[in-house]
Amino acid sequence: MSHLKSLNKYFVRYKWRLLLGIAFVILSNIPAVVQPQVIRYVIDLTEENIGFYRILNGSMLQPVYLKFLTSVIAYFGVVMLLLALLRGLFMFFMRQTLIVMSRYIEYDLKNEIYQHYQELDLMFYKTHNIGDLMNRITEDVSRVRMYVGPALMYSVNLFFTIVMTVYVMWQVNVKLTLFTLAPLPFLALTIYYVNRIIHKRSERIQAELSNLTTIAQENYSGIRVIKSYTQEEATAEHFREACERYKISALYLARTEAIYFPSMLLLIGLSTLITILIGGIQAIHGTVTIGSIAEFVVYVNMLTWPVASIGSVASMIQRASASQKRINEFMQMQPLVRNHPHAVKPVLKGDIDIRHLTFTYPNTGRTALKDFTLHIRPGEKVAIVGRIGCGKTTLTHLLIRMYDPQQGEILYDGIPIQQIELSWLRQQISYVPQDVFLFSDTIANNIRYARPDASLEEVRAAARAASIDREIMEFPQQYDTLVGERGVTLSGGQKQRISIARALLKNPNILIFDDCLSAVDARTEKEILDNLYQFLRDKTAIIITHRIFALFDFDQVVVMDQGKIIEQGTHESLLAKGGYYAALYARQQSTQDQTADILPGKA
Repeated sequence: MSHLKSLNKYFVRYKWRLLLGIAFVILSNIPAVVQPQVIRYVIDLTEENIGFYRILNGSMLQPVYLKFLTSVIAYFGVVMLLLALLRGLFMFFMRQTLIVMSRYIEYDLKNEIYQHYQELDLMFYKTHNIGDLMNRITEDVSRVRMYVGPALMYSVNLFFTIVMTVYVMWQVNVKLTLFTLAPLPFLALTIYYVNRIIHKRSERIQAELSNLTTIAQENYSGIRVIKSYTQEEATAEHFREACERYKISALYLARTEAIYFPSMLLLIGLSTLITILIGGIQAIHGTVTIGSIAEFVVYVNMLTWPVASIGSVASMIQRASASQKRINEFMQMQPLVRNHPHAVKPVLKGDIDIRHLTFTYPNTGRTALKDFTLHIRPGEKVAIVGRIGCGKTTLTHLLIRMYDPQQGEILYDGIPIQQIELSWLRQQISYVPQDVFLFSDTIANNIRYARPDASLEEVRAAARAASIDREIMEFPQQYDTLVGERGVTLSGGQKQRISIARALLKNPNILIFDDCLSAVDARTEKEILDNLYQFLRDKTAIIITHRIFALFDFDQVVVMDQGKIIEQGTHESLLAKGGYYAALYARQQSTQDQTADILPGKA
């Protein structure tokens, strides 16, 4: 239950709705408590006047008296109807305040969780499943809403119904009240015992549901791999096993609740029997009236639903507690990469100074960079070349501060990267990642993601620079073409070029391209490089690649291996040196010549 304390801030935020809702709960219970008193009065009045009516048997006054008695009963019937309508009206307002409040809290909670997800760093997403994150912001939040809405409303209603009802019963007959309420302590013990089971089962069910969501999300995302390796049956079996575990946990909880609710109704029914038995004995001795017994029976039935709802309310609270615990686990996590207390917002000109940089991934212990030092002056074009796994992509992540290094530092225009406001830093750098991601939207909106206010002509200009405009215009819907989830309707090269266009549209002083031409052919590559050379003329550019772009006039070429710089210079100087770079270039040229020999039309 302590996990639910974190929700108190929302109750404070919506305190007026909460207080107004509680007021409507009280007002809705007043007519409910008065109705049995009217019933008692009518029954006692009728019983008292039946004898007098019989005395008038055969006289002319009997029909007149019957008419009068009928009109009195009809009057109280109208009073009962008005009380019911009044109660219904207040119950409507009760739901309009408390249930609507729960929807506002659900809205705020989902937005707060989503915002926190956005603030968490890249390392967090490397160690957590997307399906589990989705489940916490959907299923867990829905269960929390049931606590701040229906569970709260039923609890408040239960409290005031019991207090007001027991008070009135106590005023009527103390002994009968004590006998009527005797089964309630046993009901409380039953609730306490069963709630412990419900809480444990709820936590287990939520964990199983998160696992189920994760498996489904991975299978949907990797459906092409599953089909290409004909693993449909194996993945279906894996999903079936997860469903079976979830089913077993859910059925266990359902069986617990199935025993729980009839047990409560049995104890409530026992209260009704005790009321009739003890009340009947007292009526025989003349200590209570028949109307009082009827009043008590109505009160017991009034308590039936609130007391019966204790089980469902307790179940809602326990499930909400389990869900809020899971939410709190993430909300209490703090990003390792965060803003400096006195962060600045300089306009970056493109001077990048990397000094003795060392970085080790905490979750794997693998050292990706070792004492890496590089100085890039404003406007320079730098190629970073190396085999896969040598630390190139890690370097790009450090340059946009997805991680912070354990040793060394990065300075932009002489300012340590940690002292630059994080979002401001990333706004001034265009980054084309190795793993291209496109949103399930139009091509225009995917390119415009860098600058939502960009015109279509500006979008097309960026696409032309990335050598993709001509192909887009050949699509039936051109720039309004939907690319599908993760750009599934496009080829790898088209996705890469759209990602490049997105980066160019941003038009910053610093651009980082991480192996962004791996999926394009040689002709398109040359066309893109020609366009980039013109576009990047006065900008600082870092191009990460495992291939050598001999046609691009780089100011520096840095060769990496095992996280270190092993060679550095211009293209010509490195070829003349005859080291690793020269050998890599020779192999690349040999491969291109062999590919050209087997193309159609070649002898």
